[in-house]
Amino acid sequence: MCLTNFHSKTIPMRPHLNRRRALLVLTKIDEILAWEKQKQAERDTRFVDLGRYLCEVRAGQYWRLENLRSFDEFLQRRFPDSRRTAYYLMSIHEHLPPQVRRQLKQVGWTKAAELTKIARSEGKNFKSASWMHKARTLPRDQFKREVNHHLTGKNSEPTEIIYFKLYQSQIPVIEQAVERAALMLGSDKSRGYCLEMICADFLAGASLDGGEPDVLLFSMARFFQFLPGEQRQAFIKQITEKAS
Repeated sequence: MCLTNFHSKTIPMRPHLNRRRALLVLTKIDEILAWEKQKQAERDTRFVDLGRYLCEVRAGQYWRLENLRSFDEFLQRRFPDSRRTAYYLMSIHEHLPPQVRRQLKQVGWTKAAELTKIARSEGKNFKSASWMHKARTLPRDQFKREVNHHLTGKNSEPTEIIYFKLYQSQIPVIEQAVERAALMLGSDKSRGYCLEMICADFLAGASLDGGEPDVLLFSMARFFQFLPGEQRQAFIKQITEKAS
């Protein structure tokens, strides 16, 4: 880590450039990338090889064969849209054990990237068989949530973007309501939470006269989740005292 900040009086020797091997590996990379464009639907079946070859290009400095100045410049040519993809593939090759890499074509590179997070976090304690089983059996989004919960201890709900078409005259009222809700909830809450509070408040008020206790109970339950820990305890205490 931090090799870009490493300084030494002795300039390290460049690795011996094996021109024959370098030409073979560079050709393989170009073949896979070209094939990927033609067969986008089947791209996952060769991502393991691509990650391995990219790691070899970096270690052997094969990019010198094309008179480039750095490995980053090499990636910029091959991955003009997103070099992050290349680094993901290399990380998969570097952090997952060989017995797992041999099975990755069954799950695809997006799930493999999630497996890499677990392997990097747990090191020698990585339970490859268990996580590979989950990768094979769970849908992609559910598997990502499983990995996130394992790493953070928090459950993440699936999200969905909802669009509204508004008139210009409506925007100030809505923005002011969301800002007021943010002041009540705290600045760490997203605008989605703020909008939910506004809607819950409306449902609670409408249910008072409409005789819909289930809707009122649901709204109050959502309000309770927005309260900080101390206020939750105070609320429970008040309810308990009134009930007794």
